[in-house]
Amino acid sequence: MVHREQNKIRLCLLILLCILDRALSANSIPSQNQNININNDISIGVGVILDMESWIGKSIHRCITMAISDIYALNHNYKTKIVIHTRDSKGDPLKALSAVQHLLKKANVQAIIGPETHLQSKLLSTLDDKAKIPIFSFASPSSRKDPYLFQIKQDESTMAKSIAALVNSYNWRDVIFVHEDTDDGREILQYLAESFHDKNIRISYRTSISASDTHDEITEELRKIMTFHTTVVIIHMSPSLASNLFLNAKSLGMVSEEYAWILTDKTVDLLRSTNFTVIESSRGSLGLRSYVPSSDRLHGLTAKWRNYFYRKNSTLVTNEVPVPSLWAYDTIWALAESIEKVGIPYNGSMLLHEILKIRFKGISGDFQLSERKVISNGYEIINGEKIVGYWTQSEGIRSVHPLINNSTSLGLGNVIWPGGSTTAPKGWVLRATAGERLKIGVLKIKNFKYFMDVDHDVEKNVTTATGFSIDVFNTCIRALPYEVAYTFISFENASYDDLVRKVYNEEIDAVVGDSTILANRSEYVDFTATYTDLGVGTLVRNKKRDMWFFLKPLDLRLWLTAIAALIFTALIVWAIECMNPDPELNQGIGTVFWLILSTIFFAQRDKLSSNLSKFVMFIWLLVVLVLLTSYTATLASLLTVEQFESASKGGIVGFHGGSFMKGVTVSNLHFEDNKQRPYYSYEDYAHALSKDGDVDAIVDEIPYIKMFLSRNYGDYALLSSQPITSGFAFIFRKGSPLVEDVSREIARIRLDGTLASLENNWFNNRLSILSRNSTMPRALKLDRFGGIFIIIAVASILSLSCSLIYLFWSRFMEGFDLGIEL
Repeated sequence: MVHREQNKIRLCLLILLCILDRALSANSIPSQNQNININNDISIGVGVILDMESWIGKSIHRCITMAISDIYALNHNYKTKIVIHTRDSKGDPLKALSAVQHLLKKANVQAIIGPETHLQSKLLSTLDDKAKIPIFSFASPSSRKDPYLFQIKQDESTMAKSIAALVNSYNWRDVIFVHEDTDDGREILQYLAESFHDKNIRISYRTSISASDTHDEITEELRKIMTFHTTVVIIHMSPSLASNLFLNAKSLGMVSEEYAWILTDKTVDLLRSTNFTVIESSRGSLGLRSYVPSSDRLHGLTAKWRNYFYRKNSTLVTNEVPVPSLWAYDTIWALAESIEKVGIPYNGSMLLHEILKIRFKGISGDFQLSERKVISNGYEIINGEKIVGYWTQSEGIRSVHPLINNSTSLGLGNVIWPGGSTTAPKGWVLRATAGERLKIGVLKIKNFKYFMDVDHDVEKNVTTATGFSIDVFNTCIRALPYEVAYTFISFENASYDDLVRKVYNEEIDAVVGDSTILANRSEYVDFTATYTDLGVGTLVRNKKRDMWFFLKPLDLRLWLTAIAALIFTALIVWAIECMNPDPELNQGIGTVFWLILSTIFFAQRDKLSSNLSKFVMFIWLLVVLVLLTSYTATLASLLTVEQFESASKGGIVGFHGGSFMKGVTVSNLHFEDNKQRPYYSYEDYAHALSKDGDVDAIVDEIPYIKMFLSRNYGDYALLSSQPITSGFAFIFRKGSPLVEDVSREIARIRLDGTLASLENNWFNNRLSILSRNSTMPRALKLDRFGGIFIIIAVASILSLSCSLIYLFWSRFMEGFDLGIEL
């Protein structure tokens, strides 16, 4: 805290000093057009302000000098030449500001490169309006308010998106963010929050560590992190400070299989360290580093850079050129080419315009200062010394960079996690420490208590819960290979949506009860596997037994038409038989009716004398066959389920009040045209479906209907069901390892019959779903069988006509023969 206050005081003093300096020496700054001519070459001064005592400062400075040497070795015809004026800030803001003022007044520089620390860059931007020269900062973000300020670093928002994508690829939903106590460390936080929000990831805990913190202070902060369930830790600090952090974490046992460590590009050089102790302490971490395409120029520069630093210092922090140093190299190239194109005389705005236009293939890749920022080529994801993947804004995470290969392979390569594990950490652990218990939320409701019945003893401050859901939960928890201590916390006058929010806000750890899996809830919490039936059913009251039920397969008109057809056919057959010339073979009307009726049950034994009457009888047999088979099929269907028409005009549908049923499920069942009424207990269900009730059916989830039927067996039925809901499940925080373990136990008890046994205890197992159809068979009507009655009528009339013609012909022939004989 003292360190922060000192920084604030120093910052105020420096800003005041800048203001006074502008007032006193506005007329003393030399013109930007004053340049030095040496051997007909125009030398252009460029200021370089770096902390030459830091590793990154030394590396950037070396790459700047190498760039100047390479530029003019390849471009002998250039009329301008950059001359650098280096000032060592020693990490002190006062010295950095003093160096800027000296460079502007005495050295007449036309551009400034550096510094590499965030605080100093903010101070330098206050001189921007007065100087009107490009400033290339390795820390401070560019801004429209500072048109001459360039950002020679990856954009914080891009870095945040890459981290969010990495965390999301492993389905981690909670992280811990540890940053250095600097402006740079705090600034990235807002970008992380935005990117994490888009991926539904939450920062469970955030802390800062200062470079001046002692070993004990860092250890204490790590011990605090160990108390959290979250085990995904993001580190954003300098490699030197991160090495101290990891050494302490290693001694505390935090570099283990349950932890995932992610390093930002500011920290990632730690993984390239040559210090064996640092390597061991950070082994298994993932780091994101700006992607630099491989090239011959890069290999050549790396060789010269390595040779220089090994000669100066045999214990390198890293054996590769830091990415900011490569950007510094390309920045000098861009600045040199822009100065050459502008020529002399020139002003700051002309140089600024030229720098913004420049594009070329540099050491770091395609170099361009779009919107005064370095264009990102994406990030490579490092695991130790191995590159395991890449991230780009357009392609996301891939095992191969799009610039290398057009491969569409998703995800990372083989990662070795802390502790040597090849299995990714779950990101969340259950802290089974003494005295710590999971807080399980239970909803105290007045009705539907068979799933969850909660009682709270005020005097003892103890909450107990019973019910089918509790029995399933206890069975699963007891079967886990580790002990889970928990306490029930009762909530009244709340809903499961309220409890979901409490889990998301970490007020409680889980929810047990008749909570339905819903898509909108899954955005904030994790559900276990369902432990109940899926879907929604229609509950109806069984109709009163009807002694005339056997007449229902055929409607009244069809019955009357069949009887009329029978009488008509009998009369036709009798009439034809009466026309038989042999009186002994004629059948009486009674005999004919008997023959007609007996065809329904068995073949008649009495013989007909006329072929025409036999034909009519054949057609009648066809009619009887069609009617009999249709009657049998319809009667069988009606005996299976009685007809229910909830969509009839004026019908009323009830639903489970106080739940999501009204807004989602009832509308999906297409009951929009019906009146809908909420009911809040099983007693309400029974009364609503009784003779005095006013509903035709009640729509509810299958588990609730099964529980109702187990208490009211025989009078009601589950008529139909549709799988439009996902059943009940237990709720846990995002990323909780209990989700997977409890889900596995639910699957086990379902398979070995334990879940069925629990259902028998609560549901009595006497439920049978009568039909999957929402509409039942209707009585057969005349319009479906009109054709066959027309056929028999036509056949009968034709047969009778033929018989009459034959009779008249026979009589005529008999009279004719008699006249001849006379």
